[in-house]
Amino acid sequence: MRLVLLHSPLVGPASWASLAPLLRSRGHAVAVPDLTPLMAGDGPYYPALAEAVAAAASDTPVLVAHSGAGALVPAVAALAPLRGAIFVDALLPHPDTSWFAGVPEPLGAKLRGLAKDGRLPPWHAWWPKGAMEALLPDRKQGAGFIAEQGEVPLAFLEEVAPAIGLTTPSAYLQLSGAYKEDADAAEAEGWPVARLALSHLAILTHADAVAGQIERLAAGL
Repeated sequence: MRLVLLHSPLVGPASWASLAPLLRSRGHAVAVPDLTPLMAGDGPYYPALAEAVAAAASDTPVLVAHSGAGALVPAVAALAPLRGAIFVDALLPHPDTSWFAGVPEPLGAKLRGLAKDGRLPPWHAWWPKGAMEALLPDRKQGAGFIAEQGEVPLAFLEEVAPAIGLTTPSAYLQLSGAYKEDADAAEAEGWPVARLALSHLAILTHADAVAGQIERLAAGL
């Protein structure tokens, strides 16, 4: 099976450093497009990000989107034929709405307050001290994940996602409590849903368990 692993635009492709080689070892063709150069530039971001992912989406793959990458899926599907999409602890698409519009007002206000010259600190710096160490206890693994993260353009969080609905056959894999509402909404839409009581970054720390669920969900699309 061909899989395209899509990292959140707020972090980098090291999100998939454990899963990509594991899935390849199981016989899958795996692409991991790097979106970080686009996030270092100026917007508009959604069209550029969608084009970059579509360029890697040959041979009708299954798109596997983690975290904030879920919002990109409809725009990618409009440019490249997909067999399906799996949302892994991911935002559901929010067409014609910005990222900021979907988060609690206190978080939005906090992040706007952190911005300097239109840029936010890297994603890992948004959270309390010790949070990353708790999520990624393996120091080498954590260092690789953090090292490639750059400042986040405030304009990306303010940009309205393209007004494109999701028509791609989809499934949802919940990894953390933070994405229960998204998983519940997907289930209410009739999507296949799997749930693992792990953490948001289990794609790094529990690759074998996550890979098994991705394979199972992909086979059913």
